[in-house]
Amino acid sequence: MKILIVEDDFASRKFMMNHMSKYGECDGTVDGMEAVEAYMMATDDDEPYDLICLDIMMPVMDGYQVLKTIREIEKQNEVESNDRVKIIMMTALSEEKNVKKAFELGCTVYCAKPVDVDKLQSAMEKLGLI
Repeated sequence: MKILIVEDDFASRKFMMNHMSKYGECDGTVDGMEAVEAYMMATDDDEPYDLICLDIMMPVMDGYQVLKTIREIEKQNEVESNDRVKIIMMTALSEEKNVKKAFELGCTVYCAKPVDVDKLQSAMEKLGLI
């Protein structure tokens, strides 16, 4: 599995990369713009990401903008809904309006921080990633 970790906080990014590396190859980015660039490069190289773990509160582009951009790119490229990259939003923003917005924009799973690795693993199993 190919995984992109999008997290501006160094400690959180390092934790996620260490944890997720047991499931596959991990790349990390520090802001939303880098995330979109990494997504596009992987897609152009015909090695798309299977999973993106995406923080919401980030510099340059926030997670909502990244999510919206990726879903728009998939739509333009006529990617079938079951072939779209799985996106797990990971954030401390747990208010209902934030959760609703993330799902409206096309996130697959919403995971509150601090990340519960057992719940994360369960979500990945339900998505058929592991």
